This record gives sequence, structure tokens and C-alpha cells, in this order.
Amino acid sequence: MAKLTYKDAGVDKDKGYKEVELIKQIVKKTHGKEVLANIGGFAGAFAPDLSGIEKPVLISGTDGVGTKIKLAMQMNKHDTVGIDCVAMCVNDIICQGARPLFFLDYIATGKLNPEKMADLVRGVSEGCLQAEAALIGGETAEMPGIYSEDDYDLAGFAVGLADKDKIITGEKLKEGDIAIGLYSSGLHSNGFSLVRASIDQANISLSDSFDDKKTIGEKLLTPTKIYAKEIKNLTEKFDIKAIANITGGGLYENVPRVLKDDLSVEFDLSNFKIDPIFTKIQQWGNIDIDEMYHTFNMGIGMVVFVDPTDEKEVLEVLGKEAKTIGKVIKGNKEISIKY
Repeated sequence: MAKLTYKDAGVDKDKGYKEVELIKQIVKKTHGKEVLANIGGFAGAFAPDLSGIEKPVLISGTDGVGTKIKLAMQMNKHDTVGIDCVAMCVNDIICQGARPLFFLDYIATGKLNPEKMADLVRGVSEGCLQAEAALIGGETAEMPGIYSEDDYDLAGFAVGLADKDKIITGEKLKEGDIAIGLYSSGLHSNGFSLVRASIDQANISLSDSFDDKKTIGEKLLTPTKIYAKEIKNLTEKFDIKAIANITGGGLYENVPRVLKDDLSVEFDLSNFKIDPIFTKIQQWGNIDIDEMYHTFNMGIGMVVFVDPTDEKEVLEVLGKEAKTIGKVIKGNKEISIKY
């Protein structure tokens, strides 16, 4: 009978040790004085600054990158989907007015490739820097038999801090309030099963040119925009009524989550310039426009609701990356969109 080792079974511990060494400096870039433990221990420690907060509340969110991962694997480009992972979590918790504190990731793969894993963590680290959060730990699991050798998945969670009396809930929303849309960077990380089906149907190659600067694959891998800094600037200056992160399901499914039962929203996007990537996907898949708006963000990554008296100043703070796109009306949590 053969004497088996863990390596014989498909798990190479030495590569795991190498990965830890590769990512130590990448992770350290995100650390401030609030981080108390170095990577390599059993847990991450974080001592938050509670100055100015009377009733501290921790707000958390968890998510993954979804099937956008498949495109990253097809293109052998792994240094951007980590940004998506952070964004999908952080963009949720800032909707309640939380300040992102820290993030932890989880990577599962069929066969450990330390350099590839370091690229993934490099993206996570960049996302944390954009969110002004610390990457304080994570886990990499080598799982032969569950994943094929080159496959992996990436998920994580973020924790933020808010003052209980200042948490944004949507309770202050009223008829006449204004909806301001913050532009997305593209598809973000939603609807990629439909994207891939459309590409397959049209026999499109990811290496085909999208424009003078990018291939189709590079355009599709554009990282999700992280709105932490923009929302922080707004909440410090204005009474923000509600914030909706526009992910899978678009405006139709995400905006009702912040509405009271007697309110609806009318959106007018008839003069909104749509990123050409959405038009291409619609053509490739012969997709109805209604299906597009029920699946993708269609260029709006986040919606902020403000009082009409604050509209002009809020737009000035946000600059060219935002636009008034709708208003709150009486109703039954219904969403109408003029395309």
C-alpha cells in the first residue's frame, strides 16, 4: 500500500506558504494605525477610532464577484476582480452611511498558483485602498476535486462603522425628493451570465477590439467603481435621505429596497448617455430593452436621494460623475423608467 502525503492528494502546503510571503507586502499597504495584527496569525485585529461617534454600530456586508470570474480566467488577467470583490461589499455598507473599516477575502481554487493568488490579492488590496479600508486577513483554500486546476472563486466581506442616530434608512424620504445618479464604470459585477451567453450566441471573441484602447475582454473586466469617498463627502455635508446600490436587477429591483410603502420613483433616462458596452451586449444577445434594464445598471452605479433644496450643491460636490435622474412620488414602491 502506497504511503500518501497531502501533496499526493492535491494540496501543496509549500505553495501556500509561498503565497503568504508574496502577499504580505501587498496587504500591508492597506494598514493604518487601527490594524493591530500582522498577516499570518489566526485572526485580524482592528481597533476602530470611535471619536465623534456617540452610539457606534457595526455594519457589514458580504458578496462575491460572480461569473465575471470566468472572463478573468479566460483572459488570464487576475489583478482586477479583487477590486470588484471589495466594491460589491463596500458599496452595500456605505448605503447605510457606514465608514468602511476592514475587509477579509476568501479564495478557493483547484490548484494553488502563488503568483496568480498574489494577483488576486493585489486587486483586493487596491480595492481596499480605494475604499479607505484595511485588508486585515483572508483565506486561500486549495480544493482539488471541487474545482478544476485553473479555476477559482473569490468572495469576501466588509465591516463598517456608523453612528446609530445617523444611519441612513430611507425613513426621511418624502414626495418631491430628488434622485441623483452616480455613473457606473460599466457593467460592474452583475449580469455576466447573460453577457457570456450573448457573447457565445454572437460568436464574439474576448480578444476582438472594442475601441481604439481596449479589447472586448478588457472592457468587460473594467472594475466596479467604489463610491466610498463620494458618499463620505456627501454625508459630511448634507442630509442624505437614502442611498441605493444598483447591482443585479438594476434600478427596478434595488431602488424599492430604500422606499417606504407609500412612495415610488419616476426616472427619466431619455437624455442619459449609455456606455456603448450595454448597446453591444444588447445587440449580441438580441435582448429586449426591458430585459436590459431589469438586469444591468445601465450606467447608474448608485442612486442618492436628497431634498430639492440640496440638489444643486450635491451635484456640484459630485461633479461630472453624477446627474439628476428622477424624483420621488406617491405610490406603492413602484419604479417607472423613461428610456
